[in-house]
Amino acid sequence: MTDDFATKYGPWAIVVGASDGVGALFAERIASEGVNVVLVARRRHVLEDVAEGIRERTEAQTRTLPVDLTDADASKKIIDATADIDIGMLVYCAGGDPNYQPFLSNPVSAAESLLQRNCLVLMRLCHHFARPMVERGRGGIVNFTSGAALAGGRNMVAYGGTKAFDMVFTEGLWVELHDKGVDVLGLVLGMTDTPALRKLEYERGRLASLDEVPTGAVSAASVVDEAFANLGNGPTVATGDDTRMAFELFKSMSRNEVVQLIMQMSTEVMGTDERPGS
Repeated sequence: MTDDFATKYGPWAIVVGASDGVGALFAERIASEGVNVVLVARRRHVLEDVAEGIRERTEAQTRTLPVDLTDADASKKIIDATADIDIGMLVYCAGGDPNYQPFLSNPVSAAESLLQRNCLVLMRLCHHFARPMVERGRGGIVNFTSGAALAGGRNMVAYGGTKAFDMVFTEGLWVELHDKGVDVLGLVLGMTDTPALRKLEYERGRLASLDEVPTGAVSAASVVDEAFANLGNGPTVATGDDTRMAFELFKSMSRNEVVQLIMQMSTEVMGTDERPGS
């Protein structure tokens, strides 16, 4: 697969949200297929550790680009820093919700930051990097969304809204680009075992230690495997059995019924503190 992969998606890929979890694993998997990777995330020292590991285990080149995606000029920084290389694949897997609180518990600026990071930067990068992919007649775009996109839920008002945008945006992009040689894939994640999720669950008292795996969470490696198995099978792929079951169940229900079901589950099963998506 390596030669074909590198030909279609190389010579460089950019992975946004590459500091740990699914993003870091995705970046290393790309590198193992012979494609150089630009690693983007907020924490420089963590990115450098990921890059070092990739260089030790693969022959790929790496670049690290520490950027706070909530900054107004985040997309410009990324675009400017990669102007001298050809990007054949864009992977946008940033966008978890660090707060998981009621909408009115935080200033509206918290929701605006989610909108900036999860929607505006993603849209701008897709617009910039997709054009040369279309001109070359090859490339790939993978955007990560969440089960929270399927219906509105408690403590995920703005987050779920941004992830719904990501899902529908990616589906529309697939419609426009899939016959131009560019693979576009939206991955809908459910509970996924990442450092960020473990930290959130630990702080909420659901885990006794950060070494525990959250109940019901699938491994980050399994998500990466599903992504690579479905790069050409867009526009939308659900990862994990729970997310796939939700897709099937919701097909037979109205939107109102889905929201009522989620509200009932969060109240009766989990109290007022329902589990987050990814």
